[in-house]
Amino acid sequence: MQLTHVLELYPDHSVTQMLFKEVKNAAELRQKAVEGKIYAALINPTMLVNPLQVLVAANKAVHLQKIGKMKTRSLYSEIIFNLSPTNNISEAFKRFGISDGDDSVMVVLVHNKQESKLLSDITALVDGRQVQVEDVSSLSDPAKIKKLYKVTPQEEKSSTLLDAVVCRMATKDVM
Repeated sequence: MQLTHVLELYPDHSVTQMLFKEVKNAAELRQKAVEGKIYAALINPTMLVNPLQVLVAANKAVHLQKIGKMKTRSLYSEIIFNLSPTNNISEAFKRFGISDGDDSVMVVLVHNKQESKLLSDITALVDGRQVQVEDVSSLSDPAKIKKLYKVTPQEEKSSTLLDAVVCRMATKDVM
């Protein structure tokens, strides 16, 4: 159900993704995240193409945290910010963070081996049905994603939507 990757550059860190559908307490979860009571990124899965997109954002966030160059206040807000193609933090939260009325959520945790209890703690907080992370594409809104990332029809012919999205995420700091 969940997907866990050890970060190559930081092998003491793992990123775990969990996807929930039929979520009934999104407002409560969002409020707890705002208050800093949830140690996870809560992401709107309609803006996600593939779990790789989240892994790229989390990897970049951990790297920026390690070198002291984060643009947001926490590792989890940095993950959400890194999903965005722009440098506008509030816009990133509006597009990629969960809203009170959302019925699905991607939960992303960064942890070490000793912190695996965090997974069950977060799972217990979500009032919803956990599904395979790989099913995130069934919740995606490709039209919104293409518009937000400004993916051209010509670009779609030569590569995948995931390639275009990850490219925008990776280059936003230099464009």
